[in-house]
Amino acid sequence: MSAPVPPPPAPRSDQALYVGLAGIATTGFGLMFSPLKMVAFAWLVGVMFWTAITIGMLLLVLIHHIFDASWSTIIRRQYEHWLSAFKWLALLFLPLLVLSWMPRHSGLVWSWMDPATPLPGGHGTVGTDVLYVKKSAFLNLNLFTIATIAFFAVWVFLSCKLRKHSFAQDADGDAVWTLKNRWWAAAGIPLAALSLTFASILWVKSLEYHWFSTMYGVWFFSNCVRGALSMGVLMMLWLYHRGDYAGLLNRNHLHSIGQLVFAFTVFWGYVSFSQYFLIWNANIPEETFWYNLREQGDWYWVGMLILFGHFFVPFLYLLSYKHKVVHAWIRPIVIWVLALIFVDICYNILPAIKDARGDPLPFLSLTLLWSLTAVIGVGGICVWAYLRSFPTTKLIPIRDPRIAECLVYHESSHE
Repeated sequence: MSAPVPPPPAPRSDQALYVGLAGIATTGFGLMFSPLKMVAFAWLVGVMFWTAITIGMLLLVLIHHIFDASWSTIIRRQYEHWLSAFKWLALLFLPLLVLSWMPRHSGLVWSWMDPATPLPGGHGTVGTDVLYVKKSAFLNLNLFTIATIAFFAVWVFLSCKLRKHSFAQDADGDAVWTLKNRWWAAAGIPLAALSLTFASILWVKSLEYHWFSTMYGVWFFSNCVRGALSMGVLMMLWLYHRGDYAGLLNRNHLHSIGQLVFAFTVFWGYVSFSQYFLIWNANIPEETFWYNLREQGDWYWVGMLILFGHFFVPFLYLLSYKHKVVHAWIRPIVIWVLALIFVDICYNILPAIKDARGDPLPFLSLTLLWSLTAVIGVGGICVWAYLRSFPTTKLIPIRDPRIAECLVYHESSHE
């Protein structure tokens, strides 16, 4: 009689922490080669990339509860572990907030924070700009600070509630915890939707405060969910090949999450096209300049990469059933999606760094390098937070009322 196979060892979190600290240190090291402005923008890219993914996971957990879904129960626990990263993301955003309160650097990232900041092309200052004056009730440092604290407070609070109730159910199996999470999901979805919308407007869109767009929050939402779904696939495959999910994960779990990646690819394409088409059709200078800047130099090719790589490639690839369920096929496409989300965030943030003539700095510059190191640094901290939470409770919600249904979720014989 063969001996029972021992469970996989608990994953080590220290390695992720070392990677994160190395990425943060390397980004800080960039100050020796680049101006503070470039490094600060790169840091914003890194924080926004991982904050978007973490918000997406929060939304997916909330949606799971409000729809009383069964199939997603198996991945929900991993999202709950990842939500522990929110408090660290708040800490990592803090340097940008502190920089904004320093009189010498207040307008370094968000130019409207310093009324004396010259406008691109030398046409006056922010303080004399009528568009800023009209928006100053919203775009001011006090509101920015209070709103930023409120955003993270909402996300941390909702995450703590969802995690606490889910983990408590593992101990006593009481269905009341499911009902409580459903209640918090009903309250949390509008809170999460409003907070992510205003966060994207304040943190990213206001970098070029002259611009108008009524669809910006929806663009950010689509990337949040696409990123969370893609990270979910990578976590599921990692756990399966470690042996944790052996016998638990079946093809239809992957097929369902793959379908959602496909659906949000279409949704992102619809939102992005609609935004571009409405601005192009209206042809108002306060709106068109944003795209005109991004059709200069190598930013034009970045736009083409986003158009074809962020939509057409995953859209055509995920039409295939096999590409959604075979591990060797779905892994590369979700990595590709995550890489293009990074490019999309760079496309929205980095052209706000302009030269004396008001032209955006090239995409292929040191700012891109520091953006990559910032993504590695912030990502390492997020993975560390996830791995620290991983061994604190059961691998899956073993006493969730829907777990039995989840584990036999429409097993298919398709090849």
